[in-house]
Amino acid sequence: MLTVQVVLFDGFDLLDAIAPYEVFCAAAMYAENALSVEFVTAEGPRIVTSGINGLKIEASGRLNPERTGIILVPGASGDVEGDGPNSPPAILSWALNTELAGLIERALGQKDIIVATVCGGSLLLAMGGLLEGRPAVTHHLGMNVLGATGAIPVPARVVDSGDLVTSGGVTSGLDVALYLVERELGPRIAHAVEQLFEYERRGTVWREEGRAPSSHKAETDEETNIATNNTGMIYDTSEIKLPGESEFDGDWDTTIATPVGKLEVKLSISIRNGLIQGQATQGDETVEFINPLLQDNKLTWSLRVTKPMRLNLKFEVIVRGDDMIGFARAGILPASKLTGKRVT
Repeated sequence: MLTVQVVLFDGFDLLDAIAPYEVFCAAAMYAENALSVEFVTAEGPRIVTSGINGLKIEASGRLNPERTGIILVPGASGDVEGDGPNSPPAILSWALNTELAGLIERALGQKDIIVATVCGGSLLLAMGGLLEGRPAVTHHLGMNVLGATGAIPVPARVVDSGDLVTSGGVTSGLDVALYLVERELGPRIAHAVEQLFEYERRGTVWREEGRAPSSHKAETDEETNIATNNTGMIYDTSEIKLPGESEFDGDWDTTIATPVGKLEVKLSISIRNGLIQGQATQGDETVEFINPLLQDNKLTWSLRVTKPMRLNLKFEVIVRGDDMIGFARAGILPASKLTGKRVT
């Protein structure tokens, strides 16, 4: 029997979870109970509160990462604007702080298990570091964030990457569930469910196979004129204000105010003759600046962070005496304010 575990967490999006659940239940009816589906959580049986309007649903079991079948992870619903505690990024971050990410990671390493996501479900996995280098899709508003985690964003309705099948915005839960029914139980069962629901699957399912479309993307000036590496950058000194180099030199204690709490980060910056080198230390983890650039008295760089979630952040800061101010941004997430003090 094919088992489907639909994962719930506090703040989950109702349609992300309910639409696939109904598809799989209908498929079980047509397939003479060759399929079973249940709501589960990382903690076990409990009442789970959805996002907007807080509808309560009872999950009957604990997520089993070794049970053959399908594990489906929905996204979150909350305040679309702003970065408050009820915003989807904050809700997804809370879910990451449970056992869920670890259980999904175990499932992805198991044979004969498919992990599927709807909408922000792929962001939850990506922010936990589980989708790095893998093709995936999410809600269109989160595609830049998905890319910032190291995943490969594919603007398709459903993306099939073998043991990982992701889908886009909330209504795509119907599409990914119908596709999985077809993939696992055959097209006739899937067609019968489509007829029952009076709904036809949308879009082409993207798979990494077949002939790739040609691309004629032109290189930009930035791509052709800037040579980069992971530890520093050499740039045209005529484009910057060299006297401002020393303003950034030294060690800095900084605080980044993110939607999911404040991050304390130590920065160490050295600029000599147009060569910028920088390191960021958070806890026991130290990483190098990526593509640092000083121009018009602004210092910019990229940085990969893993706490509280895995993201590639873009920084832009200025210095006034011994004070540093600026922001860090990941995709379309609201910019996080950075403030700092020079310590040496």
